[in-house]
Amino acid sequence: MEAPAAAHDGPAESPACPTSSLSSELTVNSPDEMRELGRRLAKMLRAGDLVMLTGELGAGKTTLTRGLGEGLGVRGAVTSPTFVIARVHPSLGEGPPLVHVDAYRLAGGLDDMEDLDLDVSLPESVIVVEWGEGKVEELTDDRLHLLIHRAVGDTTDEVRHVTLTGVGERWATVDLSAV
Repeated sequence: MEAPAAAHDGPAESPACPTSSLSSELTVNSPDEMRELGRRLAKMLRAGDLVMLTGELGAGKTTLTRGLGEGLGVRGAVTSPTFVIARVHPSLGEGPPLVHVDAYRLAGGLDDMEDLDLDVSLPESVIVVEWGEGKVEELTDDRLHLLIHRAVGDTTDEVRHVTLTGVGERWATVDLSAV
């Protein structure tokens, strides 16, 4: 994995994260590196954190979440919850459980998510939402947004460009370049 670009203070330029406080970019060269990024990122997470993952199909969102699960020490294989919408992975130790949500098939915003009771789970869990942009931002003022970009089309290119943006007070002092 290439060294992350230096984090910069101030709002990120992304319109999806208008109140962001810190952003960092890095390049991931393989699925193993994406999983390792998740393991390292897990060390920064705590109960109450919302992580939004945005990226094309096959960008590595579930692979990253698998690494988060390993880093958090949760039970069960972390697989895509596309057809069940959400899976809860209880902690095997003292850490928070991981709630893994795939909002791809949910057309609406937070209204469609209400049946999942994410607002109830959030204070004691780490919630990771794939395809959550425009759907879960209202859950909390604080969130970590990962935008994963990959080459599209007929390619075997495994390089991914990841932008981590912390939004809100929770992430204002977190050094995302340390991931």
